[in-house]
Amino acid sequence: MSNQLQRLQKILAQAGYGSRRACEQLILQGRVRLNGQVVTQLGTQANPQCDVIEVDGKRVQLPKQHTYILLHKPAGVVTSRRDPHATRTVTDLLQGVSAPVFPVGRLDADTTGALLLTDDGDLAYRLTHPRYGVPKTYLVEVRGEVGEEAIRRLKEGVQLEDGITAPAQVQKIRYLADRKTTLLRVTIHEGRKRQVKRMCQAVGYPVVRLHRERFGPLTLRNLPVGAWRYLTAEEVADLYRAVGLSTQA
Repeated sequence: MSNQLQRLQKILAQAGYGSRRACEQLILQGRVRLNGQVVTQLGTQANPQCDVIEVDGKRVQLPKQHTYILLHKPAGVVTSRRDPHATRTVTDLLQGVSAPVFPVGRLDADTTGALLLTDDGDLAYRLTHPRYGVPKTYLVEVRGEVGEEAIRRLKEGVQLEDGITAPAQVQKIRYLADRKTTLLRVTIHEGRKRQVKRMCQAVGYPVVRLHRERFGPLTLRNLPVGAWRYLTAEEVADLYRAVGLSTQA
C-alpha cells in the first residue's frame, strides 16, 4: 500500500465501503473519524498506513494485496511448499517469488498441468470446497480401449471407497492403437484425493498419464512446462466470481 496521503473517500472505497460516491456520503453524514476526530470535509486526506480511520466506530482495514500464480507443473515435482523427502517441490520452481504462496489443491507427483498458487486463503478455501463445484478438466490417457458403458458410468458417478462421485463430463477423444490406450477429456466438480485416477481404475481402465488442462476459468494457454506467470486482474476477478466472492475496489 502507498505511504502517500490520499483522499478519505478513496481509502474507504479501497477498503470495500462502496463506490467513492457512496464513501463521500459516509463522510458527509459524519460517520467517519480520522485519528479520533469526526471528518465531514470531502477534501480531507489521510495516510492509510499511519492514520487511524474509523467508520461507525469500527477501524478501517485496507485489504492485503494478494499474489496469484499459475504454474505449468511438470512431472516429478511434489505439490507442497516443503517436503524433506522430495527432490523438488512446486515452490522450488517459483524463482523470484517472495510472497508465501501455497498450492490450491494438489496434483500427484506424476501429474502435470495447471496449478494455482496464492496467499489468498479465503479464495483458496472456496476453490477447493465441493460446495462451490469449481470445474477441473483433465486430459487422461488410460490403458485399453474404453467402451460406451465405462463412459456412461464415469459420467453418471462411480462408487469409490469414500462414496459415489458426482456427475462428470467425459469425452472420448480417440483410441491410440499403437499404444493400446485411450485418450479422454474428463471434467469433475469435486476435489477428492486422486479422484480421476480412482474413477478410471474403478471402471477397469488404469491411468497411464494425467494432465490438468483447466482449473476453473484458468487455462495454461502457451505457458511452457515448468514455467509460471502471475494472473491478470481479469483472471483473478473470474476466480472470485466462480466462487461467489466480490473483489475489493
